[in-house]
Amino acid sequence: MQKNPFIQLILIQIREFYREPAVLFWSLLFPVLMAWGLGIAFNKKPEVTKTIAIVINEKESLEDFEKFISKTNFEKKQDSLTNTYYYSMNYGNENMGITHFRLKPVSWNQAELMVKRGNASMIITTNDKKLEYNFDKYSSDGQLVYLQLSSLFDGKNITSQQSVIKPMSEKGTRYIDFLIPGLIAMNVMMSTMWGISYTLIEARTKKLLRRMVATPMKRWEYILSHIVARIVLCFIEATIIFLFAYYYFDITIAGSISAFVVLFISGIIAFSGLSVLIASRTSKTQVGNGLINLVVMPMMMLSGIYFSYHNFPDFVVPFIQALPLTMLADGVKAIFNESAGFLQVWKYILILNTFGLITFVIGLKFYKWY
Repeated sequence: MQKNPFIQLILIQIREFYREPAVLFWSLLFPVLMAWGLGIAFNKKPEVTKTIAIVINEKESLEDFEKFISKTNFEKKQDSLTNTYYYSMNYGNENMGITHFRLKPVSWNQAELMVKRGNASMIITTNDKKLEYNFDKYSSDGQLVYLQLSSLFDGKNITSQQSVIKPMSEKGTRYIDFLIPGLIAMNVMMSTMWGISYTLIEARTKKLLRRMVATPMKRWEYILSHIVARIVLCFIEATIIFLFAYYYFDITIAGSISAFVVLFISGIIAFSGLSVLIASRTSKTQVGNGLINLVVMPMMMLSGIYFSYHNFPDFVVPFIQALPLTMLADGVKAIFNESAGFLQVWKYILILNTFGLITFVIGLKFYKWY
């Protein structure tokens, strides 16, 4: 009986797929693992910590504030790391989720800095025993914290007058000021990882690397050309994002532009080296797609692009801060919102360049050209 050629072609494609163990892992098992991990992280209602900056009016002493807040269930505690005091209270229950509130008495400048860095959800000021809530009115997190705290305070009737909401509109304190620098940093990672890694893997898959090796060129020049081209393209992409944010959201660079340029290039170098390392031995585009996602997706969720990584448990934060995207995003945010210069971001520049150089050398050494 003659077999149908069309059916045989379909079977050939299926056999090629399941005969590759790596492809099976990245195409079938990896998405299940991601769904499992994200489901655990977001399907359950975890206990979260919200830090609130408290600015006490000059006419009021700390003792007066403690008498003021003693009417609530907040407890005074000491931070063993910084040797400072804060006031703690739990809100909610197991059914709706538990929020740990931390009220930290600080100066106004310190409070603004905490908001710019994502360390505080809002600023509460005390004025003649009246609470003033300062937060970005477009921030859903700030709105939620306000509703929770106001229900706690107003429920105890501790304010002699009605509380006041003061929307924060200063540059650097808005949510959009937090978001745009993070998006610029994330674009560096995504553009570099996909633009270099996937291109090199695809060239190997199509047997183009053999032809390139046969030409009169140095092998490192071929890879370096991809990195230089990516630097140019990333600057064009970042310029477009910034110009849009500048004219539409009034986003500006408050710090050193030269420091931003150097930090920006350092981020490209870091992710370029990582891209070369990922592409050094990979021969299948399906496997390369999985490896790239394995690198970029955790950093997209953890590195404080869309929300502050201080929402995660304290013991996880040091590991998050060691990620390349976190360093790049924190550095860009500091330059944009905190008027930072080389003195404030030189550590990020040094670590990113070192990381990129090491991964590039390792990737080049083990690079598979045939």
